Amino acid sequence: MEIGKERRRDSFFPRVRELAKLVLRLVDMAELGRVSMTTWPELKPMKNRLVNYGVTENGVAIIELVSDSDGEPLEGDRTAVNTYTREMWHDIDDAILSARFDDDVSVILLTGHGEKFFSAGASIKYLNKLTPRYKYFFCLHANETLSRLEQTPKIVIAALNGHTVGGGLEIAMAADIRIARKGNFQVGLPEVSLGVLAGTGGTARLSRLVGKAKAMEIMVTGRKFSFEEAKDMDLVHDIYDSMTLEEFHQDVLDYSGRFTLPFAAAKAIGNIKRSVQSGLEIPLEYHLALERELQSDLFQSDDAKTGIKAYVDKQTPRFEGK
Repeated sequence: MEIGKERRRDSFFPRVRELAKLVLRLVDMAELGRVSMTTWPELKPMKNRLVNYGVTENGVAIIELVSDSDGEPLEGDRTAVNTYTREMWHDIDDAILSARFDDDVSVILLTGHGEKFFSAGASIKYLNKLTPRYKYFFCLHANETLSRLEQTPKIVIAALNGHTVGGGLEIAMAADIRIARKGNFQVGLPEVSLGVLAGTGGTARLSRLVGKAKAMEIMVTGRKFSFEEAKDMDLVHDIYDSMTLEEFHQDVLDYSGRFTLPFAAAKAIGNIKRSVQSGLEIPLEYHLALERELQSDLFQSDDAKTGIKAYVDKQTPRFEGK
């Protein structure tokens, strides 16, 4: 009899937790003036079948990396390790441009396919076949693609669904916000064990995100660490205790919805990103001048007029991104 009670309790409490999380999610959305019914959309493969792409009804463009350990299109029962090759970078670049030029897109969401990996970085088997000169241009192409992502005036969120190592972390660091899925996953830049450095933005971005001393320690040791440690050093912004991958997808979509029209001033968010992204690389006075120009642009926008009027009238603004 006691065993039966234990079994019922074991099956009951997970359902209660799921219900409680759903209620909290709905309450959170209600505070923002909306209840989003957006779900994970049907994703379609890009040209090389190494990236899946789709857009939600509320304007979140999803870029999903999908490949096996060799960097080839995923076939059969092979594990999605989501390693990249030159062909994947072409797909990523095309997806970024699709999202950039789509006026209905306010947010770009990067993630990996499957339960285990966001991305393990470059395919070592692929790199082993390349000449040093080709490898140089391979890294240059990756740098240019991630710079395009950073310079796109739409907020970019990396949903880290699994291990995020090597070039996978380099991709994630080009995002504006990084949200991880709770689990026994690893993060790191272990390239030194191959006799090379993290050459697609790793040394540059990690030192800017966590500071010189911590970045040096991580890269020269090549150690891998948990999402919890990554959060402690502000490399990861939050860790979601989602019970399944599908729930993680929905949780991240709900969070992304905070930055979409008509509930968020997408144009202002884009200008904030432009100021922060470009301003950090120039002297303070130039940054202040850039900030003033971007603010002047916003003062002339319909969204600013809408937002200020709504505040005065004590109403909830509905922005149009204009």
